[in-house]
Amino acid sequence: MESLLAKDNPLLLPLNKERTLYDGFLTPHNVFYVLFNIALKHLLRGYEHIVKQVNMCKLCCNMLLVAVLSLLLQELGLKRSSECIAIPPPQYYSQLISEMETLGWDMLLFIDTEFQTLKLKAEDSSGRQHILTIKFKSKHPAEAPECSADLPIPLAITWTPQSTLQQLHKQFMLVLESLTEFWDVLDEIDNQTWILEPEKPSRCDTMRRIAIGNNVSIKVELDPRHPKMLPECCLLGAEHVVTPLRNKLNSNMHLWNPNSSVLHNLRDVLKIKFPSPATHEKSDFSVECGICYSYRLEAAIPDQVCNDPRCGQPFHQACLYEWLRALPSSRQSFNIVFGECPYCSKPITVKVAAQKC
Repeated sequence: MESLLAKDNPLLLPLNKERTLYDGFLTPHNVFYVLFNIALKHLLRGYEHIVKQVNMCKLCCNMLLVAVLSLLLQELGLKRSSECIAIPPPQYYSQLISEMETLGWDMLLFIDTEFQTLKLKAEDSSGRQHILTIKFKSKHPAEAPECSADLPIPLAITWTPQSTLQQLHKQFMLVLESLTEFWDVLDEIDNQTWILEPEKPSRCDTMRRIAIGNNVSIKVELDPRHPKMLPECCLLGAEHVVTPLRNKLNSNMHLWNPNSSVLHNLRDVLKIKFPSPATHEKSDFSVECGICYSYRLEAAIPDQVCNDPRCGQPFHQACLYEWLRALPSSRQSFNIVFGECPYCSKPITVKVAAQKC
């Protein structure tokens, strides 16, 4: 045993004549062989199958090896304290490793040191990458794990005590395929228009605020289950620009074709061409607030515009509200404040900012 240990780990040096105590460095691949030296072998009795099974997997993930070692030490009581949570039996880890072997270690993105939280990767038919996070409960497998992902709908997973990671992954893949058309629609919008909000869209976002022109935009809210149907639309900007567009939207709504893309339908209904990255710079639409002189205020962008065509200065709703509220000439009726534009002194209104809980 001693000669094999020295042969497989040339960076280890014996510290006593009996060669039972060593000092030096180990590679992660050889960590589990060292566990069987004379000093630890009697402590690991009953757990050898876990060590051997993980080592046979020939993992490339060093973190995973360290995690199993940590679990074994906890199981043996070397790290136990009154505050430690209950540790599952050895069969829990053995079963989990076996299921990962079936699913494929290349699917594993992350696993915590307690083997309670896993992150698995998945790729839909369009090549988009997704992550499924699985958190096992204390009564696993009798209790269903908590599964989450970046999706626009709740992730409903069917679970039984006999369910496996591979079955969970297959259910997740089916959910992804059901949302492929929804993401295709949004990808087309993202690629062919300038998106003002959200700043960094995620796969769970169903809203896009699309630039139409200087200080004019349309906010669309898609239904993930029926992404090509007419979405909820809200036109934003100065009234003298928004009103004609709103009239077109209302009068041409019957032209909406569910077999065409949302972007194509919006062009036909509004009778416009959306600015695109190929024809415009985003800075053309990123106009700063006329009060705080910044584009983004936390997550908000300027969405209040002076209605005078000769002015058209944009403001953040919160900035304009605070500005008008401080003027003695302003007045409030219900949730609307009436005052004068800080730039041209023409009449301007703003809704009272919603209070955050």
